[in-house]
Amino acid sequence: MCFLRRPGAPASWIRWRMLRQVLRRGLQSFCHRLGLCVSRHPVFFLTVPAVLTITFGLSALNRFQPEGDLERLVAPSHSLAKIERSLASSLFPLDQSKSQLYSDLHTPGRYGRVILLSPPGDNILLQAEGILQTHRAVLEMKDGRNSFIGHQLGGVVEVPNSKDQRVKSARAIQITYYLQTYGSATQDLIGEKWENEFCKLMQKLQEEHQDLQLYSLASFSLWRDFHKTSILARSKVLVSLMLILTTATLSSSMKDCLRGKPFLGLLGVLTVCISVITAAGIFFITDGKYNSTLLGIPFFAMGHGTKGVFELLSGWRRTKENLPFKDRVADAYSDVMVTYTMTSSLYFITFGMGASPFTNIEAVKVFCQNMCVSILLNYFYIFSFFGSCLVFAGQLEQNRYHSIFCCKIPSAEYLGRKPVWFQTVMSDGHQQTTHHETNPYQHHFIQHFLREHYNEWITNIYVKPFVVILYLIYASFSFMGCLQISDGANIINLLASDSPSVSYAMVQQKYFSNYSPVIGFYVYEPLEYWNNSVQEDLRRLCSGFTAVSWVEQYYQFLKVSNISANNKSDFISVLQSSFLKKPEFQHFRNDIIFSKAGDENNIIASRLYLVARTSRDKQKEVIEVLEKLRPLSLSKSIRFIVFNPSFVFMDHYSLSVTVPVLIAGFGVLLVLILTFFLVIHPLGNFWLILSVTSIELGVLGLMTLWNVDMDCISILCLIYTFNFAIDHCAPLLYTFVLATEHTRTQCIKSSLQEHGTAILQNVTSFLIGLVPLLFVPSNLTFTLFKCLLLTGSCTLLHCFVILPVFLTFFPPSKKHHKKKKRAKRKEREEIECIEIQENPDHVTTV
Repeated sequence: MCFLRRPGAPASWIRWRMLRQVLRRGLQSFCHRLGLCVSRHPVFFLTVPAVLTITFGLSALNRFQPEGDLERLVAPSHSLAKIERSLASSLFPLDQSKSQLYSDLHTPGRYGRVILLSPPGDNILLQAEGILQTHRAVLEMKDGRNSFIGHQLGGVVEVPNSKDQRVKSARAIQITYYLQTYGSATQDLIGEKWENEFCKLMQKLQEEHQDLQLYSLASFSLWRDFHKTSILARSKVLVSLMLILTTATLSSSMKDCLRGKPFLGLLGVLTVCISVITAAGIFFITDGKYNSTLLGIPFFAMGHGTKGVFELLSGWRRTKENLPFKDRVADAYSDVMVTYTMTSSLYFITFGMGASPFTNIEAVKVFCQNMCVSILLNYFYIFSFFGSCLVFAGQLEQNRYHSIFCCKIPSAEYLGRKPVWFQTVMSDGHQQTTHHETNPYQHHFIQHFLREHYNEWITNIYVKPFVVILYLIYASFSFMGCLQISDGANIINLLASDSPSVSYAMVQQKYFSNYSPVIGFYVYEPLEYWNNSVQEDLRRLCSGFTAVSWVEQYYQFLKVSNISANNKSDFISVLQSSFLKKPEFQHFRNDIIFSKAGDENNIIASRLYLVARTSRDKQKEVIEVLEKLRPLSLSKSIRFIVFNPSFVFMDHYSLSVTVPVLIAGFGVLLVLILTFFLVIHPLGNFWLILSVTSIELGVLGLMTLWNVDMDCISILCLIYTFNFAIDHCAPLLYTFVLATEHTRTQCIKSSLQEHGTAILQNVTSFLIGLVPLLFVPSNLTFTLFKCLLLTGSCTLLHCFVILPVFLTFFPPSKKHHKKKKRAKRKEREEIECIEIQENPDHVTTV
C-alpha cells in the first residue's frame, strides 16, 4: 500500500491518513476472514443460533411474569417525593387516621372509586335515591372491610350573589371507599377480590340506572389497563410481522429467477425475530418482568436488523459474479460488516448509557437493558444465521438453481420451445442481455429506478432550490416544536385508550379540575405556634390556598371564646382540654402530635391541608405549585414538607425523562468526535454529526407539534432515532467522501446507487410494519407509532432528498481526485510513448 503526499500537506496529515487506512484495511480484513469462516462452516453457524433460540425461547414461555408495581416502573426512582411520603407516613400512619381527606395525603392502598354523572342539564343533587342505592349496594358487598368515605362534587353551580357560596346544582359526584387492610397479605387478597366485585357491581348498576352514568376506578385499574395494551397488540404485532415479511420478500425479488433472493429477504426478517425471542428468554431467565413498554423492542430491533440484512444482499450484488460463492460471501462481509459493526456498537453504547444508574425511570432502564441484549444477539445472528443462509443461496446461484423452486434452470434452447409463461418463470434474465452486460444485478427494480431516474432528477440544478426551501421549512417547524416541548407525567398516556381508567380520568378532569388534589402541609419540628410572627409566617405560606387547618380553626376559637393564649402552657392547655374535645373539632386530633417531657407537653409535629384553585390544565399547575412550595421550606424559618401521592409521578419528571436522551446523544457525539480522525474520513463523521442532529431535532420538534408529550415511550424513541439515523446515513456518507469520481454529483450518484436500495428497502419495510399499530386502541402504541413514523420519514428525507443536494455544493471537494487522474493519465501516456520509442518494431507487429 502506497501513501502519496500531496504538495504542501503536513506530515501529521500523512500520519492520520495512514492510521485511517490501516484501521480500515484491518477491519475489512477481519470481516473478510469472518465471511470465509462462515462460508466454510455454514451448518455450524446455522445450528448454534437455532439451538440458542429453542433453549431460551422455551424458558421465556415458562418464566413469563408481568410487572406488578406500576409506580416503581414509571415514577422517578430517586425522587424527593418518596422521601417525603416516608416521613409523612411515619408521622401520621394509616391506622391512626380517620379523616375523609386522608385519601389525598398518602398512598391509599386498596380502594374503590366511582363518579356518578347526571345527564346534561340535570342536577345530581336531585337524584339522591340513585346515589344512595349505589352507596348501599357497595356497603353490602361481601368481604368488605371497614372503610371511610370521601365525597366530592363536580360541575358545581353556585347560587348567584350568595355570600356563603351555597351550591345551586352539580353535575357529578365522586365517592371513594378505602379498605383498611393493615398490610396483611391475606387481607390484601380479600381487598383485591373486593375491588373486582366492586367493578362488576358498577357495571351492573350502570345497566339498572339509565339516568346516571357510572365511572369506576380501583387501585389495580391503572396496572390492569397498562398491561391491557400488550393483550390488545398481540394480533397487531403478528400482522405487522407478516407485512414486514411480505415487503422484505417482494423487495428482494427480481425478474431474474437465478439472481433474485426472495427467500433471503424472508429469512432475514425471521433471523431478527428469533434473535428477539432469544433476547426475551435471557431477560426472563435473569428474573426480568414484562411490561407494555417492551412492546417497542421488536420494532426497534427490526429496524436495525433488517438494515444489516439488506446491506448484505446489496453487498452480494456488488461482488463479481465469476468468483466462487465462498469468496463472494467473504467480499460481501468485508464490504458491509465494517459499517454494520460500527452502527451496532453505537446502538449498544447509547442504549447502554440509557441503562446506566443515571436513568431515573425504571421503565426506560429496563427497556435499554433488554435492547442492549437484543442488539448483541441481533449482530451475532446476522453474521452467523443469516450469513449461513447467504452461503446456501450463493451455492444454489453458482450451480444455476432456481431461487424459488430450487430446480435446475434449463438452457436457452429448451426455454425457446416452451410457452411464454414458462419462459417468464424459468428465465434467468442473463440470457436475453447483451454480450457486454457487466452487472446483471442492476436489473433489480429499485436499483434500476435509482440509477436511471431518481439520481438524475434529484441532482438536477432546477430541483436544488426547492430542496433548500423544503429543508428551511422542515427546520422552521422543528425549531418551533422544540420550543413547545411538554413533559408527559400523566400516566394516562401509557394506558389503553378505551379502558375504564382513561374514561374515569377524562370525566374527572372535566368536572373535578377546579381544584388541585389536597396537599398535605407537614410541620415536622417543634414550632412556637403561640408566637405572632410564627402565625404570620403560616398565614403567608398558606396564602393563595384554600386551607383546612387546625391552626386557623384554633385561632378563631380563641378569638370567639375571648381566651388569651400568648404563652406555651396556656396555648397547649386550652388546645388539649377545650378545643380538641369539642365534637366539631375532634377530627383535628389526628393532625397534631404531642409529646410529654415531665409535666410539660409539646407539639412536635402537625399537619395542615391545602387546596389550590386550578384551571383546565390541573396537572401542570400542580407541578408549578410543588416547585414553588419546596424552595420555601428551605428559605423560611418554618421547616415543613408538602406531599400528595401524585407528586411521586410528577417529581422532576421532565428532568428524569430528558436525561437518557441527553446521555445517549452525548455518547453518540463523543464516539463520533473521538473517531473523527481515525475512522475512514473526518469529513464523513462531520457530516454524520450534522445529519443525526438535524434528524433528532426534527423528530423532537415534529412530535411535539403532533401532541406527543415527553414520556418514557417518546424518550426511548428519541434514543432510537440517534441510532436509526446513523444506521442509514453512515454508509451513504462514507461512500461519498471516499468516492473518486470527478465531481460531487457523480460521487453522490454512486453512493445512492450503492446504498440507496438497501436504505429504501429497510425504511419501507419499517414504515409498513408500523401501520397495524394504528389499530391498537392504546395511547402507548399511538405514541410509538407517531415517533417511529417521524423517525423513519425524517431519515428517508435526509438520505434521499437533503443530503444528495447539500453534498453537491458543500465539502469535501473532489478536485484532487481530478488532478490525480490527470497525473496518472499523463504518466501512462508518457510510459506508452517511451515503450514505442524503445521498441519501434512493436508498432509494426501490431
